[in-house]
Amino acid sequence: MTDSMTDSVSNLQKALETAPMQDEQTTLANSWLLGLDTETTGVNAGKDAIVSACLVLRNPALGFEGDCVGEWVVNPHRRISAGASKVNGFTNEFLSEHGQEPTQAIGEIASIVAQAQAKRIPLLAYNAPFDVEMLNGDIERWCADSMEPFDTANMLVVDPLVIDRAISNRRGRRSLQYTTEYYGVVAHGNFHNATADTIAAVDLIKPMTTLYPQVAHIELGSLMDWQREAHAAWSKSYQEWAQANGKTRRQLSTHWL
Repeated sequence: MTDSMTDSVSNLQKALETAPMQDEQTTLANSWLLGLDTETTGVNAGKDAIVSACLVLRNPALGFEGDCVGEWVVNPHRRISAGASKVNGFTNEFLSEHGQEPTQAIGEIASIVAQAQAKRIPLLAYNAPFDVEMLNGDIERWCADSMEPFDTANMLVVDPLVIDRAISNRRGRRSLQYTTEYYGVVAHGNFHNATADTIAAVDLIKPMTTLYPQVAHIELGSLMDWQREAHAAWSKSYQEWAQANGKTRRQLSTHWL
């Protein structure tokens, strides 16, 4: 782990210590957020592993300029798939030489997420189940002696993908890149880089809460139920559309987190 990465993690931990304790009445528009994005060896949680991760602490009063960022490159001790390597640019050789040992890296990431959760600072991730499940899979693999995986039933999470599906009727793809373009968010770096993707996902909350007052006024106490209901409604609607149009895709789960 480079000195700059060590410093960024230390600064993030210190920033969280001074961040406020939020209550259930805090609205999404006024909430601090801890953004997360991971790059992985593949797409199967429990089998694949994290190779790169970023956490971004966002103070809503300061925006991007006040962000505190922590970054990790992790040696997964397993081969990265050719498809994943093509997307995220990491190679087995690079990760073996430059990656931090996962016991320390995953432990740091999980501890910071837990610290934020204790202050009711939501974890924000685009398509959140993927990143949360990947993190939990690596906690079980590398940190089982020191910590438990997160109980997703009791986490506080913000998923801009779920929110976007509930509030916009636009056509077309809803990848992070297309969604940020739709909301006028300019990326700070290239997509499929964990840091750039994390910041872009966090940046979505400002235009979403500005354009849609019903999103701005969601309180943390009802945030998870709002998103669970929104995802269930979307998956039901999508399945009806797929059946009506002869699509043969697998049945979508109504479960989110």
